[in-house]
Amino acid sequence: MKEIKHIIAVASGKGGVGKSTVSVNLALALRATGAKVGLLDADIYGPSQQLMLGIPSGQQPKQQGGNFLLPIEAHGLKTMSMGYLVDDRTPMVWRGPMAGGALAQLLEQTLWGELDYLVIDMPPGTGDVQLTLSQKASVAGAVIVTTPQDIALLDAQKGIEMFRKVDVPVLGVVENMAVHVCSNCGHQEHIFGDAGGSRIAAEYGVELLGSLPLERAIREQADAGVPIVLAAPESAAAAEFAGIAARVRAALEQREDSAVRQFPEIKISDD
Repeated sequence: MKEIKHIIAVASGKGGVGKSTVSVNLALALRATGAKVGLLDADIYGPSQQLMLGIPSGQQPKQQGGNFLLPIEAHGLKTMSMGYLVDDRTPMVWRGPMAGGALAQLLEQTLWGELDYLVIDMPPGTGDVQLTLSQKASVAGAVIVTTPQDIALLDAQKGIEMFRKVDVPVLGVVENMAVHVCSNCGHQEHIFGDAGGSRIAAEYGVELLGSLPLERAIREQADAGVPIVLAAPESAAAAEFAGIAARVRAALEQREDSAVRQFPEIKISDD
């Protein structure tokens, strides 16, 4: 952990807003700048990064020393996920503290090596996993993902308030599924509402990092294991993710307290 410069939590107040899609494309956009990037899928109950990264089902991380895991590399990212450790049809029927403990193990017992950024795809909500992360590591900042829909904005507010209560800086808001452009006629339609992300960003005094379209290609490429930033780097969606990554980097550079908290050294003896 001491070799990680910045930990970025990508979170949302509710599920279904595209948080995992934003996480993987943000990580790849940061990687495209030449940075060393890791991606931790912290959604213990519903891990999805294995599919989005094109990792074959059944591939598991190698172990070292009996206590540590080596991250699986995909598209230049060092990655770890609960999806690597269990069958894709196995439900994690765990209580909250067990999920928090699982996150702590994935975070601390993975040999990440030297990283400029570790992007953590958080589960939805404001529960044990979020609290565990805030206790185990000094998070450089959080990115809140929402859609313009009022109910999503309501939950996004709770996410912002939660991070503020545990002293994690909110780097900004990403508005996903902001507008749909008809592939036939080019007509633009705000299916989930208009300018919701900018309203919540203004309300909390944080930056609107980007506004992403509701685009079929983004979904298709994620399902195919080659996210849009890699599959179509010249596309408008990839350019938007690159802009989000640039604004995240700029926000981190303005902060002086982004060093990862050091873990205590544990020594084992025969006494």
